[in-house]
Amino acid sequence: MTTHTAQPGKGELRGRHVLIAMLLFFGAIIAINVAFSIVAVRSFPGEDVKRSYLQGLNYNDKLAERAAQAALGWTAGMEVLPQGANAQLKVRFADKEGRPVESLAIEGKLRRPATTRDERAVTFIAEGDGVYVADAGIIAQGAWAFQGAATRGTERFEFERRMTWTPPQQP
Repeated sequence: MTTHTAQPGKGELRGRHVLIAMLLFFGAIIAINVAFSIVAVRSFPGEDVKRSYLQGLNYNDKLAERAAQAALGWTAGMEVLPQGANAQLKVRFADKEGRPVESLAIEGKLRRPATTRDERAVTFIAEGDGVYVADAGIIAQGAWAFQGAATRGTERFEFERRMTWTPPQQP
C-alpha cells in the first residue's frame, strides 16, 4: 500500500492561475493584432486612384471614351528589352487591318503594381513602322505596370500592360 504525501495547495489550479493564463492569452492576441495593423498602415500608401469618387460619378463618360477607343481598332503590343544596364520599353501600334499606326504622341508612366513609390514618367520616340521606344532607366527586378496613352489629333488610345523585369547579368 502506498501513501500519498501531497503538499497542500501544490498543483492546484486556482483563480489567479486562470486569470494570469487568460491575460497572457488575450494579451498575445492583442499584441499581434496591433503589430499587423501597424504593418498594414505603413505599407499601404492610401488611395491608388486620385479622386476615385469623382471618377465613379463620371463613369458614363469613361464608357463613351472606351467605346470610341474600341471603334479605332488599334492594338498595342509591348515588350521590355535590356539596353545595357537600363530597361527599354518598346511598343508597336497597329490598326484594325494590322497596318502600323504612325505619328503618335505617347505619354506614360511606369510603376510598381502595388505602390506609387517607384513611379516614373517615360517619354517615347518614334522608331518607324508603328514602333515607339522609351528608355526606362535602371529599374529594380520584379513586377511593373505601365499605363500609357497614345494620341493623334483627336484620337486617343489608352492602354495598360503588366510585365516582369529581370535585369541582365553583367559579366
